[in-house]
Amino acid sequence: MTCRDLIDVLDDYLDGRLERDEVAALERHLAECEACRAYLATYRKTRSLGARAGRVEMPDEMKTRLRRFLRERVG
Repeated sequence: MTCRDLIDVLDDYLDGRLERDEVAALERHLAECEACRAYLATYRKTRSLGARAGRVEMPDEMKTRLRRFLRERVG
């Protein structure tokens, strides 16, 4: 596996969608490639931050204002 190969399948790897032999090849590459280990760590952190940012709760006041705006425009 090359660095490019690893990048191409990284999402599948992190989501557990790779076949066992693909996982083994990827992990062998990671064991030997410091740059890819760093890339993987950064990628994991980025995914984690992105997932948390997507779960921000909208304040009640904003929900009320949004509903009012939509009722005035749509209904």
